[in-house]
Amino acid sequence: MKIVILDGYTANPGDLSWKGLEELGELTVYDRTKPSETVARAADAEIVLTNKVIISREVMDQLPRLRYVGVLATGYNVVDTKAAHERGITVTNVPAYSTESVAQMVFAHLLTVTNRTEHYAQENRQGRWTKNPDFCYWDFPHTELAGKTFGVVGLGNIGLRVAQIARAFGMKVKALTSKKAETLPAGFAKASLEELLATSDILSLHCPLTDSTRHLINADTLRLMKPSAILINTGRGPLIDDQAVARALADRQLATFCADVLTEEPPKADNPLLTQPNAFITPHIAWASKEARIRLLQVATENVRAFLDGKPINTVS
Repeated sequence: MKIVILDGYTANPGDLSWKGLEELGELTVYDRTKPSETVARAADAEIVLTNKVIISREVMDQLPRLRYVGVLATGYNVVDTKAAHERGITVTNVPAYSTESVAQMVFAHLLTVTNRTEHYAQENRQGRWTKNPDFCYWDFPHTELAGKTFGVVGLGNIGLRVAQIARAFGMKVKALTSKKAETLPAGFAKASLEELLATSDILSLHCPLTDSTRHLINADTLRLMKPSAILINTGRGPLIDDQAVARALADRQLATFCADVLTEEPPKADNPLLTQPNAFITPHIAWASKEARIRLLQVATENVRAFLDGKPINTVS
């Protein structure tokens, strides 16, 4: 059984092992694969694993031996699952492996905004505190999280964990969710999008990217938010309109934007969010703790093993 990983570098840049997959077949790992290289590299493979390399209908048409596509992520929009189903190709993903890691990043961003620890650490590396006439100084107002309203869009695995942490900080949690109000944990209130936008001091996005959620945050919805609000996106880049958010920040219609994802990755140099002083952008690394990547490889391996045993798990096709 020939197994090809098209873009293994981000999941395993060398600090982990592919041994589990090597035991299941003849394994070839490519760090990165250009679109023009996909068909040639996967030509003889029955099993293909991908993170961001697109497996489209056209690609499948040129891979007659392909029986299985494993996505090395939770989101699987890189695979045409309809075309896969038509061809009897099994597609799997890796759900919930990064829940703790992404939730942690949400609060790393939030505490960066409210406490500015990196700013002060850098100032003090340059000797500022040693020259200060008083025992302390501050350049930004410090804000307590306790008592603030934390809005969550989507209460899946990650959204729920983020909301639980927000409650631990003493915040009031409101959620836009399809779940019934009576099934929500104690201290969680169900709310409409309009209510979340109008009342949230912090709004964190954790919903899937669909036609209805694309550009959920746009010029119109931004106008409903508090000018003092902090917007956080660790979900999917296109949940927000980059241009609209940049304008809102420039016009002080929105206080702060934190994101680990952008619409285009890597972003173009002229993306206006990259130069906004109140935009805090990390390069899509919330999922990438070593612990999360270990879980990712373990589940991806078990997905392949289950497929070979005729009992596929985590299927999305």
